[in-house]
Amino acid sequence: MAMQTHSTTGEYWNPKVETLSREALEDLQRKRLRATLRRAVRAPFYRELLGPEPWRHVRTLADVRHLPITTKEDLRRAYPYGFLCVPKDQLVRLHVSSGTTGQATAVFYTHKDVNTWAELMARCLYMTGARPGDVFQNLSGYGLFTGGLGFHYGAERLGLLTIPSGAGNSKRQIHLMRDFSTTVMHIIPSYALRLMDVMTQMGVDPKRDLQLRIAYLGAEPYSQEVRRRVEDFYGVKVYNSYGLSEMNGPGVAFECVHQNGLHIWEDAYLVEVLDPETLEPVTEGELGELVLTTLTREGMPLIRYRTKDLTRILPDACPCGRVHRRLDRIQGRSDDMFILKGVNIFPIQVEQVLMGIPEVGNNYRILLDRENNVDVMTVEVEVTDKIFVEDMRHLHRLQKKITKELRSELLVTPEVRLVEPHGLPQNDGKAVRLLDRRNPYGA
Repeated sequence: MAMQTHSTTGEYWNPKVETLSREALEDLQRKRLRATLRRAVRAPFYRELLGPEPWRHVRTLADVRHLPITTKEDLRRAYPYGFLCVPKDQLVRLHVSSGTTGQATAVFYTHKDVNTWAELMARCLYMTGARPGDVFQNLSGYGLFTGGLGFHYGAERLGLLTIPSGAGNSKRQIHLMRDFSTTVMHIIPSYALRLMDVMTQMGVDPKRDLQLRIAYLGAEPYSQEVRRRVEDFYGVKVYNSYGLSEMNGPGVAFECVHQNGLHIWEDAYLVEVLDPETLEPVTEGELGELVLTTLTREGMPLIRYRTKDLTRILPDACPCGRVHRRLDRIQGRSDDMFILKGVNIFPIQVEQVLMGIPEVGNNYRILLDRENNVDVMTVEVEVTDKIFVEDMRHLHRLQKKITKELRSELLVTPEVRLVEPHGLPQNDGKAVRLLDRRNPYGA
């Protein structure tokens, strides 16, 4: 992708691309899709999968549906170099997934890929109101995790004073915010909730003692209730960020100031929303699995990659003037869903209920077990300090209230255990909200 001319005044970082007509944008996508297919067949995996000259069969964007799907399992089987489309001497970056649920996956970047990623991130941050003069604190993991470096390069490209504080060491994070008057932060949702508890223990009131005004949350699904808690406590505007390592990292889609969906940068990604069972397109506005094709990647393009993330395309135009379509907030992952007594349940449904109850603290955990050949669900819930010191009758009423609301939302009745504040395991990285301890045949 050629470097664009930036406009650092007005509403757009790159007005030429962000305000293209729909017709011009789709024409650009079609040309880039054909070019991407030409590059992709240089990779051993796609050379075998796509056959010779697959671009000749793509005359319209709808023709992408005739191309095969790429999955996480494909990336694992082709590890480490099976998707590589350029010689290794053209690569400057490598990110690797943790591999905690299977074989790790690797994603490679050329110098141009890194620049394109930084441009997309700068575009995202600019449309939320971040400007040169802001102090940006990046409370996200660096290293092989793409979240930290993606935001870092985008913030520097935009011209923000960037503090690469990384994750963890909460008291030091708060001192940095105070000392350098941090105005913008990037943080994963579960760590934002944990940092709230630390600030409360330290007697820090963010609205009084800090200069924060913008927070970017991403890397794990979270509910609107969590967004409201973070906004109320820190006194910030929270913007949703969406990305995944296979598509570069963060910067795939982002909210603008109107916060009515995440603009997905269609000059860089071709978007499909498919039924996760049939892999057929769903009607626009219907929930389905997001499938993406990279349009600007040099080192490792991906064709019709199944993200496993569940969302929908939002209709109508955005008042901000950007023509790039908007995704609804991520509802969860198709592989996060679990079945209990014949009912399909997503962990985020539990979070929506719990975070809407004021007496509930900022941490919870879902445990799935199998007892006497029956699946059993237990929800462990931290409560606030004030509630925990009150009499047992109050705690019993709260327990019954949580059970009733969960039953209403989930259509099954879990066991609810109330836990003292900070009684559940803490984690500076992504929160482990679900522990499925059933045997492999229990569901």
